[in-house]
Amino acid sequence: MSAQKLSPSFYRRPDVVQISRELIGKVLCTRVDGRPLTSGIITETEAYCGRNDRASHAYNGRRTDRTETMFRTGGIAYVYLCYGIHHLFNVVTNHEGQADAVLIRAIKPLEGESVMQQRRNGRPVAPALTAGPGRLSQALHISKDDDGTDLTGDAIWIEDRGIQMAVSDINAACRIGVDYAGEDARLPWRHYVEGSRWVSTK
Repeated sequence: MSAQKLSPSFYRRPDVVQISRELIGKVLCTRVDGRPLTSGIITETEAYCGRNDRASHAYNGRRTDRTETMFRTGGIAYVYLCYGIHHLFNVVTNHEGQADAVLIRAIKPLEGESVMQQRRNGRPVAPALTAGPGRLSQALHISKDDDGTDLTGDAIWIEDRGIQMAVSDINAACRIGVDYAGEDARLPWRHYVEGSRWVSTK
């Protein structure tokens, strides 16, 4: 199976929802901490629009030490700490100043399963290993230290391996855990592989 690293132009398009959908079936890869390659097929994503989406950390131009990464040019990682415990990995999209991002919520493991298991305290190769944004970050050794990382580099990147996804294979639904966003919480900006067990449950 041929593999091609996603180019900067993939990330720098204006439609974050389209990018969120197109990331389903792509392969998220890491080669860090002196370990072999670890990777997984992206099975679940959520889109966030920095300008008019109340669920976004950068809604209405909110610039803080945490959100500043979101305002940079697309094609870098935005990693933040949730509840002081979980490191959540996002892909910054669009052009500088737009603050769009896609949260990667789940992956299906490919390479380096044994390494992922070690990082996840010996969990078996089952959805509990990487189905959930905090879980996949731990399995791939992604942390807040990786905030701002260039996704065209050699530490964290996303590949197109030619995995074909039919329109019927990808479902759209409301995002998870954003009830505070009012009407925006009902936007169908979460994408996931229909029928896959490698999808988060909350």
